[in-house]
Amino acid sequence: MKILNVYRSEPDETVKKLVEIVSRDRETDSFDLTESNPDYDALVDKIFDADQTICWW
Repeated sequence: MKILNVYRSEPDETVKKLVEIVSRDRETDSFDLTESNPDYDALVDKIFDADQTICWW
């Protein structure tokens, strides 16, 4: 199972720990929306490539 983690803000320690737990023994990818001018086309491709997408606020 491939999981995509999408970050809307800089992850704090709690989010980092939760990501570690849900990603254990799984293939993961991430996308950071805090960057200036995020590539939304790449985000859509990653969403369709992943089995599960989690958005972290």
